[in-house]
Amino acid sequence: MITAEQREQLRGWFAERLPVDVYEELVEVVVDREEITVVGRIPAAESVEEFRERTREQRIEVAREAEGLYRRKVAWGVQGEGGRTLFTHLAVPVMTRLRQSERQVLDTLVAGGAARSRADALAWCVRLVSRNADTWLADLRSSLEQVQQVRAQGPDLAGTGNGAAAEPTDPGGASPESGPDSRKSGAE
Repeated sequence: MITAEQREQLRGWFAERLPVDVYEELVEVVVDREEITVVGRIPAAESVEEFRERTREQRIEVAREAEGLYRRKVAWGVQGEGGRTLFTHLAVPVMTRLRQSERQVLDTLVAGGAARSRADALAWCVRLVSRNADTWLADLRSSLEQVQQVRAQGPDLAGTGNGAAAEPTDPGGASPESGPDSRKSGAE
């Protein structure tokens, strides 16, 4: 989780680096541990395919810089009259341990044709919770931001002993000097 201030810094970073003709408007920048997703508005007359082709090189350049700095993959999306379309985004495996009653829920979704596999059924459940618990999840994220702010005001955990609060170096937690990681660019 990152704070609202770090999220705004990240949004500003992308707004500064994206050429003015990529998006009509930068709609949203979302970040988690693995990925930064950048979504912008495109002209009504332009299709997603046309946008992707027209902006590919520009987006790749910005994504490579961001991936080196923030140590996360960059995904892209567009908001248009037809709704939101994400592309070049990750599907990250998540391991979990489930009891029999919980596995039976997943197996019922598979048997009923709502999902192709247990993994697909679990993703379906997460999407359902996300849609139906937006307010609760927003409140939880807000409280986590409060916890991060309080931690940042506490004693330095690095062991310097000076009592100064540790300052985050950037929204991704990596310093600009850390350089790019060994992962291949997933910009396009």
